[in-house]
Amino acid sequence: MSEPSPNAMSEANNVTPIRRLVETAGERSSEATGVVGLVSQLTDDAKEVARAEIALQKAKASEIAGRYKNAVIFFAAAGVLALAGLIALLVGLIETLATKVGPGFATLIVVGAVFAITGVLAVVGKNRLSPKASA
Repeated sequence: MSEPSPNAMSEANNVTPIRRLVETAGERSSEATGVVGLVSQLTDDAKEVARAEIALQKAKASEIAGRYKNAVIFFAAAGVLALAGLIALLVGLIETLATKVGPGFATLIVVGAVFAITGVLAVVGKNRLSPKASA
């Protein structure tokens, strides 16, 4: 007895369901006799093709999800760093104004300005969501 070569074993593991379907179609054609046998073979083949197509779509979806997962991780890291930079900028602005008007008023001025900008952005966003009046 000879053992199968490593290449033959890896090829056997890499056989796709479609390839397996094509290879076994020739073997089954001699078994099928008459219309009943052909219809039975047709339904078996259709089931196998459907299973192979589902497996292919699952593999594609997994690959795409993996790519998007990495992109989301990098965007989240960028967002966290941008927020940290914005906080540092606002603290620096408060520190700078504190020498002129005192720390309490400096904080009030900066926070008030940030809330005013936030309000304007929220109104603009809301207006973009509402349907436009037709003229």
